[in-house]
Amino acid sequence: MRLSSVAIIAGTFAAAGLAGLVSAYFAVQMVESASKSGVLNELDREGLTWAEVDTNGLQVFLIGTAPDEATRFQALSTAGRVVDAARVIDQMLVEEPDDLTSPTFSLEILRNDAGISVIGLVPASTDRAALVESFAALVGEDGTVSDLLEAADFPAPEGWDRTLRYATGALGDLPRSQISVEADRVAIKAMTGSDEARRRLETALARRAPDGVTLALQLSAPRPVISPFALRFEMDGDGPRFDSCSADTEAARDRILQAAAQVGLEGKTSCTLGLGVPSRHWADAVELAIAKLGEIGAGSVSFSNADIVFSGTEETDEAVFDRVVGELEAGLPEVFAVNAVLPRKPDASETGPAEFVATLSPEGEVQIRGRIGSEISRQTADSFARARFGSAAVYTAARIDQSLPSDWSVRVLAALEVLSMLSNGAVLVTEDEISVSGNTGRQNAEAEISGLLTSKLGEGTGYDLAITYVKRLDPTLGLPSPEECEAQIVEIIGDRKIAFEPGSATLDSSGKDILDELADLLKKCGDIPLEIGGHTDSQGRESMNQELSRDRAQSVLDGLRDRLVPVRDYTVTGYGEANPIAPNDTEEGREANRRIEFKLLRPAPIEEVATTLEQVEEQSGAEDAAAEGTANE
Repeated sequence: MRLSSVAIIAGTFAAAGLAGLVSAYFAVQMVESASKSGVLNELDREGLTWAEVDTNGLQVFLIGTAPDEATRFQALSTAGRVVDAARVIDQMLVEEPDDLTSPTFSLEILRNDAGISVIGLVPASTDRAALVESFAALVGEDGTVSDLLEAADFPAPEGWDRTLRYATGALGDLPRSQISVEADRVAIKAMTGSDEARRRLETALARRAPDGVTLALQLSAPRPVISPFALRFEMDGDGPRFDSCSADTEAARDRILQAAAQVGLEGKTSCTLGLGVPSRHWADAVELAIAKLGEIGAGSVSFSNADIVFSGTEETDEAVFDRVVGELEAGLPEVFAVNAVLPRKPDASETGPAEFVATLSPEGEVQIRGRIGSEISRQTADSFARARFGSAAVYTAARIDQSLPSDWSVRVLAALEVLSMLSNGAVLVTEDEISVSGNTGRQNAEAEISGLLTSKLGEGTGYDLAITYVKRLDPTLGLPSPEECEAQIVEIIGDRKIAFEPGSATLDSSGKDILDELADLLKKCGDIPLEIGGHTDSQGRESMNQELSRDRAQSVLDGLRDRLVPVRDYTVTGYGEANPIAPNDTEEGREANRRIEFKLLRPAPIEEVATTLEQVEEQSGAEDAAAEGTANE
């Protein structure tokens, strides 16, 4: 009985366990089926039909090959919305793309006194060893080259090697720089030694840039050291003007220009910013001096560091001048000192003042005339001029006058040195001042000449500057000279000719093509005096031919103007049949005579004006000759 009870109890427990196992099995099957079905339905709704689902207990396996990584992640997220994300097991693959996208290749080059660092991603085809070797050659033995480049085995983008060569070539001119390189873009940030060097490098880098490459330049230059720190402001019959202007800050420059405007200065005026100012009160002193000059109405004020020369004119009222100078001296900041100069009116009995004149023609010819102190001084001036301008270009006809001031020779040599800073012009030396006039391609010529005269002759010397900056003469811009432009026009036209429709002044298509090429050149030439001459054959009436030739020349001028060529200094001339270059009795000759010619109009030579001494001597010679003729009669 007891055994039977134990067996019954054991059987009951066994039956219950078996029933539990069966129930758990079916429960798991239901969970697996529900999870699989739910995940598949959700994947189908998202369009992810490539994904398959399998289950093992509570685990849900995603199987299949996704087209890309983003789609694989989308499938995982979709399954995670149906079941707990922890139950999802990722067994998916990602399809390998047929054509991998090439990465963006670029590099950064940094150069300073310590060496060169280069970082970025370059194509595997780039010769890194040669690149690093070129950097090592730039920095020398004392510099270091840090190669932080990575390479990718993809084809180099179009233009990569050309752009990289340009960037590394530019690095040789820029010892302190940062250069960013992409296949179609180069960005350069650099420090240059001077403003002139900055302009020269900007021109050179822009000219060398490969076609199709965008160039971004950010070049800067330290402010120059101005010595002496000079400024000269003058008021005369031509109005107020700066012969030179220097300022230490932008605020000081604005104050100085505003003070000049208040006494009548008009138009755009430049003032050089630089280092070397003698006092932080520079703008205060200049403002006051200009205002006081405005009170007397005419004269000049010159600053050389802290020394001021305040000059009136022969017409200035002496009492007014004394009052203004006294107020100037009382109001100036410390350090500044004034030397007041009021020229005396010449005695009517005196002959004309001594003069020395030197002229420089556009062709480089130099003539030296007037008075000079001694034979040694004349030989010195002649040798100095030949050294500056070339032996064959100098003609000396100066006369000796031993009554000249002791510093006359110094003035003459300073004047010749100033003349060498011009492209063409003239200098006139008198006992009172040095006058300089002419053209130059140096933007800061007036300031440089003012500083040179002050340093050579002292603060008390008067000078008058009338110098014109001519852009096409500026060597830093790399513009062709007028003569080079004329030669290149002939080269561009070559065997072709600017043709017109028969009997009219309308350009045909070939003529328009030639004008396109000429316009590209003439834009670089700038404002040059150019004649456009029209020529015809001898057929028809002469008056009609002349009118037709002029109309055709005008059409060429209009065509160039439409192409944005600066034609302000151009002229048109109709020569008609007057200047044939071939016989008019053949068709070939008539065709040759129908033409357009471009001719550079050379400037007229500077007219030689007789000095006062020469005029007196000529008059005396004429009187002596007349007297001698009367005596002979």
